[in-house]
Amino acid sequence: MRFEIITIFPGFFAGPFDHGIIRKAREAGLIEIGVHNLRDFTGDRHQVVDDRPFGGGEGMVLKPEPVFRAVERIREAPPDIAAPERRVVLLSARGPLLNQERAAALARYRQLVLICGRYEGVDERVAEHLADEELSIGDFVLTGGELPAVVVLDAVTRLAPGALGHELSSVRESFGRDRESAGWGILDCPHYTRPAEFRGLAAPEILLSGHHEQVRRWRRKKALEKTLRNRPELLERIELTSEDRALLLEIHNELHQKG
Repeated sequence: MRFEIITIFPGFFAGPFDHGIIRKAREAGLIEIGVHNLRDFTGDRHQVVDDRPFGGGEGMVLKPEPVFRAVERIREAPPDIAAPERRVVLLSARGPLLNQERAAALARYRQLVLICGRYEGVDERVAEHLADEELSIGDFVLTGGELPAVVVLDAVTRLAPGALGHELSSVRESFGRDRESAGWGILDCPHYTRPAEFRGLAAPEILLSGHHEQVRRWRRKKALEKTLRNRPELLERIELTSEDRALLLEIHNELHQKG
């Protein structure tokens, strides 16, 4: 898979992609990353990429010409990627929120072009006639799309086959899609590791018991409990099994007893 990032701050990406899963995925040839300086696609000697908004108002707006030129240049460059295999994404606070389902959908493309917005925004003609979609990483405003680009790239890279070293790693976690795991559309269960006791705080005995079915049930229950406490709206989006409903009843009863 190839990522193409269009930005006015190409140096921003010198560090984030040199660590962890992204670095390993690049070294293994699972992903490629191209960073393109938007100023290289301007038509004037001052490399101006922004201008004042029509109608007045504060701030500056990214001009459409360099953005269109950048995307068109990427489309023309090798390797040859058919249009249906490419997705152009404008990172914008106005877009739908990124979630695991959206990340999985983006992971199906061979090429993602990520346009980093800046200033007060990007000329609307980019959103309407160039980008396939707008995308936001949260209900807050950032100074630019560079951080969201890193987030999107990380979320999508994790889903590339072989990136995590185990085929179930990306589904057995929060918002995963594996019904048999402690995830599957809800938050992940708590995790513990050695030492079994640390400063008087002990790991749950059931995790040390070796009883796989009891461990599975405990994990599912704790995942449901954490979801109920932190993100209860997620429980309305999934199809609860009879076991899930029984576990939630146990959780409610325990909470009621604690008062």
